[in-house]
Amino acid sequence: MIPFAYHRAITLDDALGRLEAPDHVAIGGGTDLLVTIDEGLIAPSTVVDVRALSEALGVTTTGEGGLRIGAAVRLADVAGHALVRERYPALALACEQVGTPAIREMATLGGNLCQRPRCWYFRRGIACYKSGGDSCPAREGENQYLAIVHPSDPAVALVALDATIEIAGPSGRREVAAGDFFVLPRDRMERETVLTAGELVIGVRLPASAAGGVQRYVKLMQREAWDFALVSLAAVRRADGDVRLVLGGVAPRPYRIYTSVEEEATSGGLDEETIAGLAERALLDAEPLAKNGYKLDLAASLLRDAIRELASD
Repeated sequence: MIPFAYHRAITLDDALGRLEAPDHVAIGGGTDLLVTIDEGLIAPSTVVDVRALSEALGVTTTGEGGLRIGAAVRLADVAGHALVRERYPALALACEQVGTPAIREMATLGGNLCQRPRCWYFRRGIACYKSGGDSCPAREGENQYLAIVHPSDPAVALVALDATIEIAGPSGRREVAAGDFFVLPRDRMERETVLTAGELVIGVRLPASAAGGVQRYVKLMQREAWDFALVSLAAVRRADGDVRLVLGGVAPRPYRIYTSVEEEATSGGLDEETIAGLAERALLDAEPLAKNGYKLDLAASLLRDAIRELASD
């Protein structure tokens, strides 16, 4: 392990001041950051603990009737919070399927959203586009499980719930829709989010319009626990009838399927042939790699189940 200093920030100004230094990085539970340090992906001189920041704590109701969740709230606390379970069960389900109980007791919501990809090549220090190389060894190599897909479970649910990510940085505060928070490699190779130097996530807002209705989050894994998604799906039919279908484990960011498919999923009275056709249309542009084409079958199965449930309830 590369040696580094530790600083526990008490105020947001303190944290942001420290993070202006390029070799200082924010840390929450450390369940991914400490691993990336050990793997040599990052070598900070100082880690800045942001778990004591008042702006990043608590689960509170908003004036508009939604919820705000601080970025430093642990995943176990998000999963078990009564208001989250009542109003936004897709998020509660996603959080309670992350890792193990021990990880959920340490990992924070903000840290989970900002974790790095789990691609074997990237994590093992093998030269690739994301590490400054000129090729992607996963494209022709062992790509059956992860490659460069975003590993966060809560992220998938947050996109389906039309959540907003609160960001603080040297230039002040800003808010970004969860669906726009994650970026594609072609837009930004070195990182997976829109965060710029010195910025950190301080909270997540869930709108009142996404509360209730029918919500589900299903995660398919190679093992029954302590694993990342081969494919996952957050499915939401809001109280106003609008539907959101978002896949995880298949792209560099949560993948929301075509709105036309979402709209038809609310038609009601769908027969099995129509449901299968909608699932097929949702994956029309998918381009699997040589060894992970099976993910299309898994995704189609999850979509069929979700469309069937949303159309019948």
